[in-house]
Amino acid sequence: MITRKRLAAGVCGLLAAMAVALLPTPAVAGEPEAKSSPKVELTLDVSGSMRARDIDGQSRMAAAKQAFNEVLDAVPDDVQLGIRTLGANYRGEDRKTGCKDTRQLYPVGPLDRTEAKTAVATLAPTGWTPIGPALLGAADDLKGGDATRRIVLITDGEDTCAPLDPCQVARDIAAKGIHLTVDTLGLLPNAKTRNQLSCIAEATGGTYTSVQHTKELRDRVHQLVDRAARPVVTPKPTEGTQQCAGAPELKPGVYTDREKFAEHRWYRVAVRPGQELRASVSIAADRAVNNDYGVLLRASTVHGREIVRGAEAGDGRTDVISSGLRYPKAPLASSDDTDKPATETVCLQVSNSFSAPASVKTDPGMPVELTVDLVDGPDEASDAAFFGLGHGWWFLAAMVLTGLVAGLLWGWISRWRVTVWRTN
Repeated sequence: MITRKRLAAGVCGLLAAMAVALLPTPAVAGEPEAKSSPKVELTLDVSGSMRARDIDGQSRMAAAKQAFNEVLDAVPDDVQLGIRTLGANYRGEDRKTGCKDTRQLYPVGPLDRTEAKTAVATLAPTGWTPIGPALLGAADDLKGGDATRRIVLITDGEDTCAPLDPCQVARDIAAKGIHLTVDTLGLLPNAKTRNQLSCIAEATGGTYTSVQHTKELRDRVHQLVDRAARPVVTPKPTEGTQQCAGAPELKPGVYTDREKFAEHRWYRVAVRPGQELRASVSIAADRAVNNDYGVLLRASTVHGREIVRGAEAGDGRTDVISSGLRYPKAPLASSDDTDKPATETVCLQVSNSFSAPASVKTDPGMPVELTVDLVDGPDEASDAAFFGLGHGWWFLAAMVLTGLVAGLLWGWISRWRVTVWRTN
């Protein structure tokens, strides 16, 4: 009997599998809808200035090659990667010819690591810095399809081929609506280079990074390639207010804003019982700033009582400074109150203590990225700011009690020892 049941079950399973196989599946019927592989083109400056030996005791070109080799080893398999150079071939003085010196060193497509490394090894610092033409060429290399597309431009100087302004080229690329992002990295940049590369990145929604060491270059390029494979959420613009009343109410997500030097802005988040608010903020120092700075993220009630805060300070050159906080709201006391959610409005304050020399413009403000998330709180969630001390209140009470008991015990022992000494 058992054997017959097993045989019947096996036959039914086989028939079901055959029926499913005969039906059109999404993978077969909808292959054009499959997600396209992301495309990245690394665009490297190979101009004569890359001979300078000021990065970790080696030339800028050697540092770039080392970083490229390590990045190529770690490129995700689903990324189509290419390499373009600028200023790598023409050694002459003719500006018109030098400003056409950009070519694709390795085509965008599935990566052959050995072949790509061999191509990079042949590079030697040579000529001009035609950033504008290189961006146009890279955009052409990445055209077609709806995949994520990203240009990573690495240079140690500003463009030498104006009037083809690379910043305007980036604006034109962005205006085409092809969703092509340009990230820029400046090797030991001066102020002009930093301004130009920042403008290129900002025009396309990319990022600018100043690089001083080989490890920084490697880590940043790897991060950008990895970001193309796993795109981040596009932040939503918002505008904080000078006080909590009237501040925008934020849902879970990522938001962007601008904040001037030494300014504070307010936002609101609705937290239900049993939820935990997790928030973080990052402020980018996108211009020259003075040393000694900090960022504060503070959560408080609508009446001004502080719940919890997170703060971070720094001293020296930085690109981004971040801080965060967590606030678990206790669940309802009884099941009878479930029809009354008692949602709490939490006020989030973002403040900074940046300052800058008088020559630095403070308008527009520095970029702010605020992340808000609401998750299920811990089982034993309680008011994290009980008397303003959070969960540390209980630890403090335990320490006071322990100290009191220890003091009484030590006093009794001391008196007993004195009594015994007198008696003897």
